[in-house]
Amino acid sequence: MERSERAGLVLRPFRGVRYTADDLSAVTSPPYDLISPAEARRLADAHPNNVVRLILPGHYSEARDALATWFSEGILAADETPALYVYEQSAPGFVQRGLIGAVGVGSDAVLPHENVMPGPVADRLALMRTTQANLEPIFLLYAGNGPATASVEEVAATRTPLVDVTLNDTTRHRLWAITDPADLDKIATDLATHRAMIADGHHRYATYRELQAEHDEPGPWDGGLAYLVDSTAYPPDLKAIHRVIPDLPVSEAVARAKGAWQVHEYPDLDEALTALADAKGPAYVVTAGGPAHLLTDPDPLQLNLAMPTDRSERWRSLETAVLNEFLLPKVWGIEDDEQQVQIVHHDHATAARLAHESNGTAVLMRPLNATDVFAVAEEGERVPRKSTSFSPKPATGLVLRTFATD
Repeated sequence: MERSERAGLVLRPFRGVRYTADDLSAVTSPPYDLISPAEARRLADAHPNNVVRLILPGHYSEARDALATWFSEGILAADETPALYVYEQSAPGFVQRGLIGAVGVGSDAVLPHENVMPGPVADRLALMRTTQANLEPIFLLYAGNGPATASVEEVAATRTPLVDVTLNDTTRHRLWAITDPADLDKIATDLATHRAMIADGHHRYATYRELQAEHDEPGPWDGGLAYLVDSTAYPPDLKAIHRVIPDLPVSEAVARAKGAWQVHEYPDLDEALTALADAKGPAYVVTAGGPAHLLTDPDPLQLNLAMPTDRSERWRSLETAVLNEFLLPKVWGIEDDEQQVQIVHHDHATAARLAHESNGTAVLMRPLNATDVFAVAEEGERVPRKSTSFSPKPATGLVLRTFATD
């Protein structure tokens, strides 16, 4: 495999590694960073070959050994011919399709939009080094509407899938392989004129970059497993990512906020969330499961002094930026790091419960606007960590990539 081109989006075919069982519902999982410790144990206990044993092992060597054993026992097998894989997720009233391949690492055509933390990068890098594999794809979006998308649609409409499984009783997942050289060339030519934004998987892409930097010679580390979706054909769905701050009681959080924000109290959380949806400018709901408080209309002078002057106006207006630069450090005296601030994807009830259990405060967020996120990425800026949650994310375990087979 050649070193990645510096310009133009590259998605290379690879020999996908797949489970040989007919029913994949017992061996797949959500992405690693959406799985709680309790859910990881449940998945591992439910089936001895669930992919969670690879992506969240007790020790990295356990994942390496399981991978080798599953190959030798025929539980996993590599496809004979390199392919790009058409991947479809569908549910009543919804469908998303894209291509799974090995994205060129280090290309200027791959745009991160979110900052990363060193802990998760070190974790994923250790796992990738030990297993010599990409175990789950990152999620990329691009504005296409060209021959690559036409190929995706044609394959999904006319060919029999390699995989057809319903997960979580609601979402159907189908997978096809594109192996014809003419089809692959057509897709490559189209993608070379585009750039893609990382929707999900910033820490894993940073890991791809780290792993590539460790090698002087070309090799499989010049690519990383990725799921590429045309956002023109399938507009992204952004969901909120909430924060929980343990040991910051809501009463204290609200008292401090009153010096810089307008604070509105609601006896019912749903009422507060309805008001949050309608609020103008930066706004948040803070709660611990009891009364909820809506923060709106920050003091303009204090806010302006807190926000970095070397960032664009669009970046300075992002609610996650205001949270990280003003509300957390200036109002509450807290830095946004993995030790002091917990992350809860989508579920405001879980965030409120965790806040209650930790004598803390849940900060309930609105999702960012996709247009703002794309614009920030195009300008070369990064939104704060865990600002966006694009859905639906690809399931883990449908197709893997090992360096030995690619």
